[in-house]
Amino acid sequence: IEDAAHAPGATWNGRYLGTIGAAGCFSFFSNKNITTAEGGMLVTDDPDIAAQARLLRSHGMTTSSYDRAQGHATRYDIRQVGYNYRLDDIRAAIGLVQLGKLGEDLRKRRFLAKRYRRLLVQLPEVTVPFSGKTEASSNYIFPIVLNENCPISRDEFRNRLEKEWGIQTSVHYPAVHRFTQYADDKAYLPVTDYIVNHELTLPLYYGMTEEQVDYVYLGIRAILLDYKEKIS
Repeated sequence: IEDAAHAPGATWNGRYLGTIGAAGCFSFFSNKNITTAEGGMLVTDDPDIAAQARLLRSHGMTTSSYDRAQGHATRYDIRQVGYNYRLDDIRAAIGLVQLGKLGEDLRKRRFLAKRYRRLLVQLPEVTVPFSGKTEASSNYIFPIVLNENCPISRDEFRNRLEKEWGIQTSVHYPAVHRFTQYADDKAYLPVTDYIVNHELTLPLYYGMTEEQVDYVYLGIRAILLDYKEKIS
């Protein structure tokens, strides 16, 4: 089962993510490339999995209200315990419109991501993860990692970007092995811990402009230069 929540339209070795495994799962949360505010989608080319998913999404019922309203059935059976995972008609309609815009969304995000990379490569204190392998990415977010030679902590960097430049950033994601649920496992993952404490997610969205990307870069560079001058 593929977790392709962040990756509609992304490809790997020429294949769309979500179509490689037996089933693929996508998220339509409000900050995703395709959004219906909430909900998601499961895709599969296996008829047995599809039939099981249709049962589970609607309380295990063998027919839907739509089927009965259209005269395709007069009653239903419940074959197993299921759930209420139905996407309502309004969200489904929004999703279809969003799907039609996905190609342009991906093109714009890739264009802006390339501009970010061309600028940020000039800063030795910053690494753009997988910078040479993002052509097929959905560019759902744009993360950077502050290197060991960076003179400022990630949290202070974030605070200064917002306070002095009005640039909001975020952090993706907390380390799973640090959650209370997994605390007893006592996993030792130093690389994960480093990334979690040094990762910074920069603004990236369809309506963003080239000038705004440049502005974010200038803010990052200015803060780094300020600290270098203080150290020297």
